[in-house]
Amino acid sequence: MKITRQILVFDAPDLAAESSFWAALLGGTVDSDDDWHSIQVDGQPRLAVQLAPDHVPPEWPEGTPQQMHFDLFVDDVKAAHEEAVALGARLLKPAADIESPEGYQVYADPAGHPFCLCWG
Repeated sequence: MKITRQILVFDAPDLAAESSFWAALLGGTVDSDDDWHSIQVDGQPRLAVQLAPDHVPPEWPEGTPQQMHFDLFVDDVKAAHEEAVALGARLLKPAADIESPEGYQVYADPAGHPFCLCWG
């Protein structure tokens, strides 16, 4: 089997909020249709968002099991935190020590999908 393209698809009740969040966080753009938005980064499709009016976000990391999550490695976690929160992310689990040489913090995107900002 030859896989010609890989797209991770998020379900979300608000396509515009979800797709604009991920496009801004990843430095990309949004191509939108009625019930499907594609996020392009450097001219390549990276993510998609599918309209799911009944989407229920996971309660991870402390509740129901996660469905999946992104690990995004950053150079400056404090600046990345500020940018992600300004774009609509919610901090779910802060790092034990944000000054440590390596670590991560857990966030939720506007639809509640978890992701981590990691460093080190």
